[in-house]
Amino acid sequence: MSAPRGIAVVGAGLAAVSTCDALRARGYDGELVLYSAEHGLPYDRPPLSKDVLLGKSRREDVLLRPAQWYDEKGIELRDGTPVRAIRPREGGLELADGTRATADRIVLATGGTPRALPVPGGDDPGVHALRTWEDAERLRERLLPGARVAVVGAGLIGAETAAVAHALGCRVTLIDPVPVPLAAVVGDEIASALHSRHSAEGIEVLTAGVERIERRPGGLLVRLSGYGGSVAVDTVVAGIGIRPAIELAESAGLIVDNGIVVRPGQRTSHPNVFAVGDVARRDGHRVRHEHWEAAQRDGEAVAHGVLGLAVPEAGASWFWSDRHGSRLEAVGSMADAERRVLRGAVDTGAFTVFGLRGDRVVAAAAVDRPRDIKAARRIVDRGVVVDEGVLSDESADLRTLLKR
Repeated sequence: MSAPRGIAVVGAGLAAVSTCDALRARGYDGELVLYSAEHGLPYDRPPLSKDVLLGKSRREDVLLRPAQWYDEKGIELRDGTPVRAIRPREGGLELADGTRATADRIVLATGGTPRALPVPGGDDPGVHALRTWEDAERLRERLLPGARVAVVGAGLIGAETAAVAHALGCRVTLIDPVPVPLAAVVGDEIASALHSRHSAEGIEVLTAGVERIERRPGGLLVRLSGYGGSVAVDTVVAGIGIRPAIELAESAGLIVDNGIVVRPGQRTSHPNVFAVGDVARRDGHRVRHEHWEAAQRDGEAVAHGVLGLAVPEAGASWFWSDRHGSRLEAVGSMADAERRVLRGAVDTGAFTVFGLRGDRVVAAAAVDRPRDIKAARRIVDRGVVVDEGVLSDESADLRTLLKR
């Protein structure tokens, strides 16, 4: 494959900016254009459900890079410029205004869009999503002391939003049909401790589905299924995940299946098109990795793929979530574990769970135990044979396992 003369990156989240950064770091000095449908400089999304909603961070506080960075790196940022179609066979793409642009390689970093509540009334103006800066601004105006707020979905975004709304003085109801959300991801022990924390903090937690949402004088009525009854609220927040933005890939004839399917180097089914971030799913993997570090690593991997370099081995995935003053961290996939080993006492609120397959750690999750997670990442990545006694013994230094 010949060296590209021009590269177009479609999208402006962390995966897109990381791609541009890695391309320049790996010596690419050709034309590099970043197309963003949003106006303004690209920003980080995790703070939206935390410090931005709390009013602690302004937009300039959460920018991924300052304005001068794009000039210094020779990156043309075209914000407010949606892409209508990609045309890899013709060596370019079509913008929303009908104009054409050329590019030898195209990197799709289109992310995803929030899933709407699939019920009658799910599109009511009082139902909010949280994905963009504008979403956060609209929602923040609603999270006033005493406001009645229903959060539907108790995954990462839903749980964080519920915790923030409670901290702002709202009367919060958290609704999810799953009794212990995130159990498949972090294990029953961690998931149960985290979910029970909501009730302990004063949030009403309901194990139920949503049947419909009705507009009533003075607010909304959330009708519940699998539980009975209803909840009267002023605002509803839908935190039920995202749909990968695969439209550009589909229209270009790329292989898509729960995301754009990619091979090593983030290569799609077309040799000149690559995909990174939330929209990409590695061939042979069950799920997409919708986490901050995964997006960052994709940027590094795609730079190697685009430039024809050997792709570095990716380590275990890692993510975090903050709620009620505590931090959850997890590495690897607990779904791959055959059994779990507990380190610390659950009732203390700070403990670690290791997931093992055979005599090796394949995953770990912890609440307020950053040192355990730091060691666990290295243990997982190196495939270290472990002693379960050392894992469970809080007095034992996990780093000793790395010296064997």
